[in-house]
Amino acid sequence: MQLILGLVKSGFLEKLVSRLDRVEPEEIHQIVTRLIQEKGFLENVFEALQEGLIIIDPEGKIMFLNRAACQFFGITPENSLGEKISSKIRGIDTISLKRSKQAISRDIEIFYPEHRMLNFYLSPIDDPKNQELPLGQVMLIRDNTSSHAETQQNIESERLNALTLLAAGVAHEIGNPLNSLDIHLQLLNRKINKLAPGERKDLTEHLKTARNEISRLDTILKQFLNAVRPTTPSRSPHDLNAVLHQTLKLLEPEIASRNISVNLELSETLPKALIDPDQFQQVFYNLLRNAYQSISSDEGLIEIHTHSTETDFLISISDNGTGIPHENMGSLFEPYRTTKSTGSGLGLLIVRRIIREHGGEIEIQSQPEAGTEILIHLPHTAPRPRMLPAPVIDL
Repeated sequence: MQLILGLVKSGFLEKLVSRLDRVEPEEIHQIVTRLIQEKGFLENVFEALQEGLIIIDPEGKIMFLNRAACQFFGITPENSLGEKISSKIRGIDTISLKRSKQAISRDIEIFYPEHRMLNFYLSPIDDPKNQELPLGQVMLIRDNTSSHAETQQNIESERLNALTLLAAGVAHEIGNPLNSLDIHLQLLNRKINKLAPGERKDLTEHLKTARNEISRLDTILKQFLNAVRPTTPSRSPHDLNAVLHQTLKLLEPEIASRNISVNLELSETLPKALIDPDQFQQVFYNLLRNAYQSISSDEGLIEIHTHSTETDFLISISDNGTGIPHENMGSLFEPYRTTKSTGSGLGLLIVRRIIREHGGEIEIQSQPEAGTEILIHLPHTAPRPRMLPAPVIDL
């Protein structure tokens, strides 16, 4: 703050010092009071800003930071003032700040205390007496997380529209030949069955391989179409806990074979949800399968929680598996992007599409080697338009 006052009042203080010997004590008291009041006024202005503000001295040390900057980077004035900014904000190079004589605008992604997309504008504070060395730097930080998310949603929407158009062509160009191949292989199988046992063995093996590959291609095609083709949920009131139990029953043999424990904390007062039960069984199936496939230890644990607020259902599925690397978190919902050796990369894309068609949203939190938590937010009813009150106009 001393740096700010020095910049704002440098001309005033020079005049004051030049005539200090002629100033009466009462006038000095008034001047000091005025400076204190103006210092408090400036601090209040800076604290009211939604943008983060940091003042840096020529050595790259933090001289002032407002409340918004503290919230963005998870720091406090007590442990930051007088410290080099590079030690408090990763990715900021103090040496580059010293050498920079021009304004800098950069985007930065941070993961703590919250995942945010920030833009900071850094401008040098010129010293009228020394043009070579600035008095310091002013850093203004804006939170672009929401606009970045909106841009990503637009990109994703355009991508899905392109995939939907592609799906129509794929269904015709690949689906029909696959059906034709399967029919001809059935005819071939009938003729092979009429051969002598010695001649039949090798041909039967080759035929089995061909039919398995056709079946695999057909499965991939159906997964692709289910992932991108718009569908309208057939909604009716259903118990989410019951759908979870049904899904767990389907997966019980494989979960038990891996010695994985399942801990259920399901709300007994959960109201019925307006959902498509088949689609939500697919959601739970994909998420639970991902959970137990990520667990490699003998003490595997999957925890499932359900809860209800006044407006939403909250469903949490967490595991103590290998977790997801930070560099993969941004591409989880991209088609055909998977960390599994045998995965199609369409599971999470299908899950999010179904949840969003029900008016909900999915949130994923993960740490490498510490596990993953999936949180589903689902509204009690389909969202309805709300009439806003007419604005009051003073004439």
